[in-house]
Amino acid sequence: MSDVEPLVLARGLVKRFGSFTAVDGIDVEVRPGEAFGFLGPNGAGKSSTMRMIGCVSAPTGGTLRVLGMDPVRDGPAIRARLGVCPQQDSLDMELTLLENLTVYARYFGIPRRVARERAVELLEFVQLAERAREKVEPLSGGLKRRLTIARALVNEPDLVLLDEPTTGLDPQARHLVWERLFRLKQRGVTLILTTHYMDEAEQLCDRLVVMDKGKIVAAGSPRDLIGRYSTREVVELRFGEDALDTYAGKLDGVGERIEVLPDRILLYAHDGDAAAAEVHRRELQPSSVLVRRSSLEDVFLHLTGRTLVD
Repeated sequence: MSDVEPLVLARGLVKRFGSFTAVDGIDVEVRPGEAFGFLGPNGAGKSSTMRMIGCVSAPTGGTLRVLGMDPVRDGPAIRARLGVCPQQDSLDMELTLLENLTVYARYFGIPRRVARERAVELLEFVQLAERAREKVEPLSGGLKRRLTIARALVNEPDLVLLDEPTTGLDPQARHLVWERLFRLKQRGVTLILTTHYMDEAEQLCDRLVVMDKGKIVAAGSPRDLIGRYSTREVVELRFGEDALDTYAGKLDGVGERIEVLPDRILLYAHDGDAAAAEVHRRELQPSSVLVRRSSLEDVFLHLTGRTLVD
């Protein structure tokens, strides 16, 4: 463990809404310069945790320190040093891209000239410089997301919070956002993101926690988690309209573990090709066979008994 003081430190953190416990006694530590992720399905407690870290929702119990301060007592001082990219874009549709950034910068007391210089620089960073004088409203979802990320950086924050940064974007737009976030990470900016996309977490996160029903069920780097909770490869078998349970019994001994999903059977094996060959040797005749590497989706399935996106 590093001797450097963590930017976020939570111990036994709890958030309740009436009788419902959204966050149930979690421990989190985010170190300077890393990209830290909360991975889990909708309703796992990720956004509630982010709102507490972002000083917009007070903890119900436990301890939370952000940038060495208490979010309840020092909320304004913490927020001044945070960049926030919320789940829903909250841009001003009637203003230009440049105006969105400069107006937002003024909320932080940034002088007008500095705000404009920074806005121009950030539009260049998110590859929107050529659209600086266009209105926001007609932009695609992907372009609006990139502008929201630029806005989150206008106060040169110590910590950037990204809540589901690519939800609703097409694959090309998602990859462009990932590339910009990766560049931020290379610059040493500390990122905290929530996501239910396992490939996003694998691409961006140095470390992450897997959340389910308000609790942390596993923590580590993506590679560590896959190594700990899954096999090297997975064989996906589909059998058309037939009931899958009947096939599962005939697959005993093939691979390390079997998971039966509503539409397919997953065989966990260190050698996927050998496992697939054994399936054919048993003359089970699946309609399709896919051999792939294990992912965080498999980790989540193993830990919770369900897929990440139900």
